[in-house]
Parts: sequence; C-alpha cells; structure tokens
Amino acid sequence: MAAKQNLTVRDIMTQGAQCVGEDQTLYDAARMMRDLDVGALPICGEDERLKGMITDRDIVIKCCAEGRDPSMVRAGDLAQEIFWIDVDASVEEALDSMERHRVKRLPVIDTAAGHRLAGIVTEQNLARNVTDDLIAQFVERVYA
Repeated sequence: MAAKQNLTVRDIMTQGAQCVGEDQTLYDAARMMRDLDVGALPICGEDERLKGMITDRDIVIKCCAEGRDPSMVRAGDLAQEIFWIDVDASVEEALDSMERHRVKRLPVIDTAAGHRLAGIVTEQNLARNVTDDLIAQFVERVYA
C-alpha cells in the first residue's frame, strides 16, 4: 500500500483533538460532539493521557437504548480497548491499523512528548492522502 507521497501520520492527521474527560458525563460528551460537529471524541484522564474513544453511536446504543440517563453515566464507563498510532508512523501503517481493527478514527499519540494525544486520523484524512484504490479497499474492509 502506498500513500500519494511518503507521508507520516503527523502530516495528515487532524490536529487539536479535544477530549472529553473520563469523569465527564455522556451528556457532556454529546454536547461537545454537537458543538465541535464531530461524531467521536477521545476520552482522556486527568493525566491528559488517552483512556478510550466514544462515539455518538456508543451513547445511543450503550446508554440511551438501555434506558440509562446520559447525565449519570461517565464517559470513562464506555471506554473500550484503545487503538492508537504514533505521530511518526507512516500513513500506510495507519491505514493497516484502521483496517485491522475496523475503526474509522484512530487517535494519534506523540510518544516523544510524554505520550500525549496529538490528533486523530479519520477517513477524511485518508481520502485526501491515499490513492482511490486504497480508499476503496479501506472502505470494503472496515465496513464489510
């Protein structure tokens, strides 16, 4: 697989990703998603390290549909296994990881800067930076 150029994750990621705190409620997360116009947020702890990801779908399926009150459920309660990639990894590595784990968003960690969240790689980032054939392959593998 090849990107359009020899790019790293740092080159294509969306920078400045905002986290919802692991102790904030799903109500808070939903409002942040609305205000930021995003469908997912990283969950960070008080140590500013990544603890998980939460999506709008998680809130609906794992909270609201279960009859739970989103103002009473902490974002950290829905944190699942974390898949991430280093800022200096290649775009090909990010694409492979997203396909392997079947995720549409991949948090980017700067391990050289204290293992802090640096951004997120999304489908949109990939679409702008890899060939059409690779995007088609990605969509087939992640959505199948």
